[in-house]
Amino acid sequence: MSEDLEPKPVKSSSLMQRILIYAGVLLIVFLLGLVPMWLKARAANNRLAETERHLTLARTENDLAAAVIDARRAEYEPARQAVSRFFTTVQTEIAKGDSSSYTPAQAEQLRPLFAGRDELITLLARSDPASADRLADLFVAYRKIMG
Repeated sequence: MSEDLEPKPVKSSSLMQRILIYAGVLLIVFLLGLVPMWLKARAANNRLAETERHLTLARTENDLAAAVIDARRAEYEPARQAVSRFFTTVQTEIAKGDSSSYTPAQAEQLRPLFAGRDELITLLARSDPASADRLADLFVAYRKIMG
């Protein structure tokens, strides 16, 4: 009867341990493949954000330059639309705060440019040739702020 009371090894316990070990190894291998891909995706995302920042700045400067050229060619309506886009974009970017394409110092220096905004747009709406010089001055000031 003492023979019946001795515990006998169960094969399912051994099988279960092997399955758990394989699952653990598989998880480690998966994570070893996931981490480098995650790091690459994160770096690509950072590069994309920087590229979008540069694109926003280039488009903004392009709008202002187009306004100057249009005003010099006496095409005042396209110039008015371009300078309006310029001011809207700059204002929107400044309002973003920390996620802005502009540094805080640049944002602070850009604020005074808004003082002549309405007058400049009115000059363009009236097809006043003096608006071309004002736009050229604005462009020079903007380029100086942007460095």
